[in-house]
Amino acid sequence: MLSLPSTSSYISRKKYDVFLSFRGEDTRKNFTDHLYAALKRSGIVTFRDDPKLEAGEEIAPELFKAIQQSWCSVIVFSQTYAFSSWCLEELAEILQQHNNDDHKVFPIFYDVDPSDLRKQKGKVEEAFARHEERYKEESEKIQRWRNALIHVAAIKGWHLNDRHESEFIRDIVKKISAKLCQTYPVTHSDLVGISERLEDLYLKINIGEDDVRVIGICRMGGIGKTTLARVAYTQMSPHFEGKSFVADIREVSDKCGLVSLQKQLLSQIFHGECFNFFDVHEGSDIISHRLSHKKVLVVLDNVDNIQHLKCLVGRHDWFGLGSRIVVTTRDEHLLRCCQVNDVYMPTTLNPKDALQLFSLKAFHSDTVQKDDFIELSKHVVNYAGGLPLALEVFGSFLCGRDATQWRSAIERLKRDSNKEILDKLRISLDGLEEREKNIFLDIACFFNGENKDFVIKVLNGCEFFPDIGIDVLVKKSLLNIDEHNKYLKMHDLLQEMGRTIVKEKCIDEPGKRCRLWEERDVHHVLTKNTATEMIEGIIIDNKRESNKMLNLSVNTFLKMKKLRLLKVLCLSNCDDLKYLSNELRLLDWTGYPLRYLPSSFQPDNLVALFLPYSHIQQLWKGNRVRINSSYPCVLAYFNINY
Repeated sequence: MLSLPSTSSYISRKKYDVFLSFRGEDTRKNFTDHLYAALKRSGIVTFRDDPKLEAGEEIAPELFKAIQQSWCSVIVFSQTYAFSSWCLEELAEILQQHNNDDHKVFPIFYDVDPSDLRKQKGKVEEAFARHEERYKEESEKIQRWRNALIHVAAIKGWHLNDRHESEFIRDIVKKISAKLCQTYPVTHSDLVGISERLEDLYLKINIGEDDVRVIGICRMGGIGKTTLARVAYTQMSPHFEGKSFVADIREVSDKCGLVSLQKQLLSQIFHGECFNFFDVHEGSDIISHRLSHKKVLVVLDNVDNIQHLKCLVGRHDWFGLGSRIVVTTRDEHLLRCCQVNDVYMPTTLNPKDALQLFSLKAFHSDTVQKDDFIELSKHVVNYAGGLPLALEVFGSFLCGRDATQWRSAIERLKRDSNKEILDKLRISLDGLEEREKNIFLDIACFFNGENKDFVIKVLNGCEFFPDIGIDVLVKKSLLNIDEHNKYLKMHDLLQEMGRTIVKEKCIDEPGKRCRLWEERDVHHVLTKNTATEMIEGIIIDNKRESNKMLNLSVNTFLKMKKLRLLKVLCLSNCDDLKYLSNELRLLDWTGYPLRYLPSSFQPDNLVALFLPYSHIQQLWKGNRVRINSSYPCVLAYFNINY
């Protein structure tokens, strides 16, 4: 669902990952030696010249060959680097490979100011004075060295400054590891937008360290967690002694049990061995014993139960130093309970990448091929909301169809969402308590984009315990809260899933559903008088004929005995209103047309009362409670203006 930047030269075709260039007498026995050891510990194949080679005046041919056979060069610029003709000749060859063969260059400025190298002042100036004296007849060579030094010193690199060397080396190895992993070949040709995701993920995985790390990848279904984990697994595998990718754990566990998962993990790491055990605890003992001294890479895909993690990865000390475990899940709370080291939260694709992925599926091209499909494509991409799964499904469905069929399909999407996508998203609801499902459905139908504190007050009045319930939905990747912690935001396709669940309760008769929000369905219920006590929430609007008054009957709400949430957003008229449900928590009626609320209405449960631009004079006719008087209910929100 995502995509790697193309690379002209994959590491699989190179003998070395890194060529180390340094001045031996400056750093061979200290900084460079520590750096070389750290790279080696991380599984990064590094070429470091033999000190015996430096005995000669001319650079040895094997060094040129080593540079050419390396994916990148790490150049340690030290105080006397420029005094060595050997180093400068290496540098010139590195620059040539950089220009001609996409050879990567990473300068390290070890107690050296890069501006001195570029401007060739101070010790650099002194060094070149010696070279010019020594090589009087080889001015072209001197100029080639000067140009190489100027060019390479201008490349963004790493500066020691006043940092501790051990910390400095750790950061260098971490960044080289992250960049190196992205050079391994990927077989998927239709991946879009993965480069930045991989780099962010690799910084968290940090294969340059010797500790054992468990990293979670968590977000809503269809966002590409498995694809990202699969690509990272393919690229990182060469750095480990053993590897296992356990796919779709939720489904496999339900069908085959936990023991089968344990056997799969062990069999993938120990090829050819047969593991005969039938007890989860025995399997855990075998995993912890056999892997405790082995550096392994394990991916656990689509985990939805804490028992999956307990029986497969248990504790960090089950695995050898340097091991990495990656867990994909929709449930952030599950990860926090298991004390993972870090969690990566991928985002939806940006509009540019989303259009590219959709185009690959719809047109087998990076771009929209025909002018008459441009606006149609943008419409579909906007509907998908950057969700890779939706973009792939929509693109594949529309591929090869004409513009008329596209328009028809888009109109159908407005009415009925794609089943494949909704089924994938619906898995996230598994395991939710009934109150949490009600919170999800209320937000999907009525409160998406609303103020969080307001929604919590209303839902608390419904006895849904929203403080914990909303947190559960957020942790399950079913809901987001904006960066200011003020507004609830649900992805459009998750909202559509929630609304579809409500509609499925009764396809043919909306009056038998628990929530009504679509103008067409509400109009049907009100005009056909098909309301039932099943209705708990309703939004009444008249956008189709916004200039016309909506006429309501005296018994409009008579059958809605369980109505908790009522919003009337359009101009309305009625001669009288006999009934409003005593279960109401929210009454929001713009332009309420009567002078009183129904005399039978008991507002004991009411949390929010909004009657803007209303004709109301008293809340009730007669001697009952007047505006600004106290009455049995405790309102959190109260607004009546004329």
